[in-house]
Amino acid sequence: MPDKNKRIFLSPPNLSGDELELVKDAFASNWIAPLGPHVDAFEKEISEYLGEKGALALASGTAAIHLALRLLDVGPKDRVFCSSLTFIASVTPVNFLGAEPVFIDSELSSWNMSPVALKKAFVEAEKNNTLPKAVIIVNLYGQTPHMGPIVDICEQYNVPIVEDAAESLGATYKGAQSGTFGKLGILSFNGNKIITTSGGGMLVSDNQELLDKARFWATQARDKAPWYQHSEIGYNYRMSNILAAIGRGQLKHLDDRIEAKRNVYRRYVESLGHIEGIEFMPEIENGRSTMWLTALTIDPKKCGTTNLEIMEKLGEENIESRPVWKPMHIQPVFEGNEYFTHFENQSACDDLFHNGLCLPSGSDLTKEQQDRVMTIVKETIRQ
Repeated sequence: MPDKNKRIFLSPPNLSGDELELVKDAFASNWIAPLGPHVDAFEKEISEYLGEKGALALASGTAAIHLALRLLDVGPKDRVFCSSLTFIASVTPVNFLGAEPVFIDSELSSWNMSPVALKKAFVEAEKNNTLPKAVIIVNLYGQTPHMGPIVDICEQYNVPIVEDAAESLGATYKGAQSGTFGKLGILSFNGNKIITTSGGGMLVSDNQELLDKARFWATQARDKAPWYQHSEIGYNYRMSNILAAIGRGQLKHLDDRIEAKRNVYRRYVESLGHIEGIEFMPEIENGRSTMWLTALTIDPKKCGTTNLEIMEKLGEENIESRPVWKPMHIQPVFEGNEYFTHFENQSACDDLFHNGLCLPSGSDLTKEQQDRVMTIVKETIRQ
């Protein structure tokens, strides 16, 4: 019998045991501070997995976005086009540098950045001579957007892409790895990601010169001198050898974690997908999602309940769930920022937020635990 008192988390870490052996090695060698052989090895292994020339292990994905934007010379009064349906960390580095985020709507076929809305933003910006310095594209809940048309649009206007693949390590689009479509790619290894270092991130690129400059800034911009000398402002952004050791142990099992999460998604669809009013986040054509989180929308008119009511019922049973991200263009802190929609008189990501729900999606979620979740969802729906 399943333990109904045991909490079911949304996306908990899944440890194999390999992590501990590598951490023991870090302790045995006394490499526990930032930098060290596990950091170098983790960077090499990630870059090889993605097929990129290099990678830079950092304290967080946010730090990686900050460095990426600085590398692209984003500064005060510049504009950066950003996905609206995302976590705020995808956007705040724009503000760190004194620039202005301009928000782009999602499309319903991917829940990710809409090429239609992006093109609208570029047309308007060209007309007003306010083209952006960069476009930050967020890969939501485990999959890329339709990268082909988005890349074409950005190339047409000669504007570089920063690809925020924090939620989509291991996903592909037309066979290419998520995180490799932009001039710079961003990864996150936060505790809820598909693999974790407990906290950390990575900057990836085929441009080694850019990565070398980011590495310099990330280690306090220390000049080559026999003393501590600094000609530029830098940051304390490097990952520790211990955290990199955890990441290396996790990376060994990434493909297995992806398969497990895709199986979780499949079981949800088989059990709930036939219910009128429930629509799952679709997997895009030519793409393969990791299904990092299983996300769906609840039509209150057809289901007789709302996403928040289902969340409440799950919470009463000690089960964690979450709404879809609240879009950035309706966040109080970004009130007044420009926003471009996919439809003429409708915001797609507003609709996704108001009706969206993320269900427990751990790669170690048992069938018994998932049955508990699905039973509560079905019992809450009133048709």
